[in-house]
Formats: sequence, structure tokens, C-alpha cells
Amino acid sequence: MPPSLSGLSGGCVSIPCRFGYPEELRPSAVHGLWYFGSPYPKNYPPVVARSRAGAVHESFAGRAELSGDPGLRDCSLRLGPLSPELAGKYYFRGDLGGYNQYSFAEHANLEVLEEPLLEVPPDVVAGEEVELQCRVPDNCPELRPRVRWEGTEDLLEVSERQVREDQSGAATLLVLLRFRARREDGGRRLECRVAFANSSLAFQAATTLDVQYAPRVLEVSGPGEVVEGSPVDLGCEAEGRPPPLLSWFRGASVLREEPVSTGLHLLLPRVEPDQAGTYSCVAENRHGRHNRSLELHVAYAPRSPMLNGSLWVVAGDPVWVTCGASSHPAPIVSVTRGRRVVAVAVYEPQVTMSLASASPEDAGEYLCRAENQHGESSLPFNLTVEYPPILLSDSRCTPGGDGARCVCSASALPEPSLSFELPSRNVTVTEGHRDVTVTAPPGAGGASPGGVTVTAVLALRGTLDPRLAVLCAARNPHGSVRQQLRFQHPGGLVWAKVGPVGAVVAFAVVIALVCYLSQSRRK
Repeated sequence: MPPSLSGLSGGCVSIPCRFGYPEELRPSAVHGLWYFGSPYPKNYPPVVARSRAGAVHESFAGRAELSGDPGLRDCSLRLGPLSPELAGKYYFRGDLGGYNQYSFAEHANLEVLEEPLLEVPPDVVAGEEVELQCRVPDNCPELRPRVRWEGTEDLLEVSERQVREDQSGAATLLVLLRFRARREDGGRRLECRVAFANSSLAFQAATTLDVQYAPRVLEVSGPGEVVEGSPVDLGCEAEGRPPPLLSWFRGASVLREEPVSTGLHLLLPRVEPDQAGTYSCVAENRHGRHNRSLELHVAYAPRSPMLNGSLWVVAGDPVWVTCGASSHPAPIVSVTRGRRVVAVAVYEPQVTMSLASASPEDAGEYLCRAENQHGESSLPFNLTVEYPPILLSDSRCTPGGDGARCVCSASALPEPSLSFELPSRNVTVTEGHRDVTVTAPPGAGGASPGGVTVTAVLALRGTLDPRLAVLCAARNPHGSVRQQLRFQHPGGLVWAKVGPVGAVVAFAVVIALVCYLSQSRRK
């Protein structure tokens, strides 16, 4: 007999059954009966049907028939109309007379269904082919089922077919519905309806499609630009089935993620410039992944400018100094010296001040300033220009008293060293000599960007030789200079560059003046 079979409530089933016994028994008559729930008489199981007259259990009276002929080793049983209390295990007991009675352990398990079995795949995914199976018992010879599908209108690539399955005498009519699922099929009701010819019996099984699909980010919301320090609320709306995992990313960093069915917000309570960039909302479930992004710009006042370049050069060398400041939007960057604009760049992150050839006059303080509509910042800086010594105009010799006082004054950077040379005496007098005094203003030694002025004073004692020449010499690492000093008489007579030609001219003037006075007295 089939180990299991099913029938619809109100219908019938026929349980095919065959049995055997040893040929040497040769019984004069063969009888049989069916038990429900147990094969052993001592358990007093309900008697379902007999091949000869006898009592049966009231549940089976008029509803069960041993339709087969035990004498022909046919023990088939017919049940109907079916009801839920008839569901269970059915056992056959053969009776060959006397002690030759035997209950077979093999049994048929009957399932009474209130509706067909509708089998739906665990996952109905949009874009994929889906097959629904409607299983209808077909174990009642006089009631053959007719099956049709309802609700298939507008399904995509729909097809139907029927297959009859027979397992050890238990028959099932398998009705298949195949189609390609779409997102809009979600919520569609499909019914498998069963009817029988010449019968009012009707059954149906229904399902509502739960169509799963890959997620889709519908919208990302938020400001495109905010001012530094402001709060920002970024929103993401998505759909998908099953509900997707929503995540907010900035670059590769996950800022927030939650499994939600509608949307996910990301709150930045106080946004900073380094939080500007691309923010992406990613929706993901087991069927796929989708994302949308937005750009967040953070407006802020220029940061403190930064310098790049040479602030310490030698006269004659080119100069370039780049000054830049980060801001959003891009600033106006300028370099000024006093009220004079030296360089300017509009809506650029930096500006370059360049000089083809630096001079000492270029040394001094400059100001780099960056500004936009959100504020400004500035940075002062000094340009230092080193240069070789320059002798100043107050370098001279002044006779007076018993001797003369010679002054040598020079400007340079770094600080120059001074000396006096007396060629007629073959002498060079430097700082440290008892007759030389050197003075320099506070901050000497190269600290001032404009250079250092150093003055040396030589005291000459005794009668001056008319041929005496005094030279002032100044030197530093960038060069040297030498110049003969002028003699300036206290009364205003200047001996300029004493030498042979000057002496002859002066002597001739004196002689002419004496001759003129002598002739005037004679007259």
C-alpha cells in the first residue's frame, strides 16, 4: 500500500492494497479487516471495514468499504466522504481462519486537506523566473480534479502546465504556474482553484506575492554649502525588499548605518572645513546595492596665511615670496608694503611677490592679507637684503687743535668692519687701536633688514704732514670699498685730495697775493 496519501475534505480516497501469505496454507476462505491507529487487536483499535459482516466503528459506518477481494489478495480500501477526523494511520489484518491471522506493520497514512497545497518559492525576486506549484490529491477515481489559476492577468512571460505524479499508488495532480516577477507584482493575489465534474465540491488556495527586489536610493537631501560651525542634517530615502541596510559614507569611512525600511539621517552638529567632501548613502540587501551622493561645501574665512620662498637674499639676486591661505570660497590675497600694493591675486589660493633684482631699498616689512566674504586674516613678514659696504657722505677728516679727527662711516649687511689706511706711513689702523673708536647703533650685527651703519673715528695727533693721505676701508662677506677722505679746515678752507697739483696751485696763489700787497705799500 502507499505509505502516505491525501484527499480533499468531502471527497474520497481509494487506498490500493495487496498482500500475500504462504502458499502451503491453502485456506478455504480468506478474509480481512482494517484497523485505525493501531494494528493490534489487544489495543482495541477502531475497526474501519470488514470483508464479512460485522461491527465497525461509528466514525466509519457508511464511509468505509473494503473494496478489494481478500481471496484474490486484494485488500484495497475506499473512504469517503472524508472529514478531518478520518486522517491517520490505517492497518490491514488478514484472516485465513483459525490461528492464521496477521496484522501487517505496513500502513497507509491518510492526510485530509481543506484546500490544495500551494507551494511558493521562499524568495520571489523581481527580474527572476518564478514557479508556483499547486498540488491536488487525485486518489478518488470517481472525482477527477480540474484546476485553474486566477489572478494571472498581465503577468510577464506566463506559462502553465500539469504533471501527474504517482508514488506507490498515491496520485497527485501537480499544476505549475511560471512567470517572470516584477516589482509591481508585489501584493498580487494568485489563486489555485479546484473543481470536480458532476460535483459541487470546490476548493481554492491563495497566496499574495511578496516580491523582493534590489534596493534603490530614491533621494539624498541636504545643503550643498554651509558656513563653518553650522549644523547639517543629511537625509537619505530608499526602498528595497527585504528592507535594506542604509549606510552613510564619507569616502571609505562609515559614519552611520542602520537596517531601516524608509530613510536614515546623518546629523553633523557643528560642521568644520575638514568635513567638506562627498557624502554617499548606500542601500544594500541580499539582492543588490545602490547608492547616491552629494557634495558638501563648507564656507569659512581665510586661515592664517603661510609663506614660501626666500626672505633673506643678497642684493642683485631675484626674489620670490609666495603667500597663500586656505578658505572657501577662494580669497583675494594681496601683499602690501605700507600703503603700496606689491602683488595681488583675486579668487586664488595664493599670490607670488617677485623682484627681478633685489636692492637694499626693498628690505623692510611687508603684509600678506587674505579676505573673503566670511572674514580675513593677515601675516606680516620681513624681507632682508644683504649687500656689500657703502661709504656714507659724512666720512671726512677735520683738522683741529693738535692733529685731526677722521670719520669713516659705512652701511652694509651683514655688519661691515672698518679700517683706516695711511699710505704715506704704510700703516693700517683697525678697531682695537688706541686711536680708533668704533660705534654702531643698537641692533647691529645684521638684525635690521635695512642694514647696519657702523662709524669709526681715527684721532691723528701732532703736526700733520701736508702730504698725508687718509683712506677709509669697509668690508663684509659680500665685498669691500675704499675711499680717500677729504680734509675739511675748521674755518672752511677745504684741502681736497692733498697732492702735488693741489700744493703747487695753493703755493702760486699765496705768492701772487704777497706780491700784490708789497706793490700796494710802495705806492
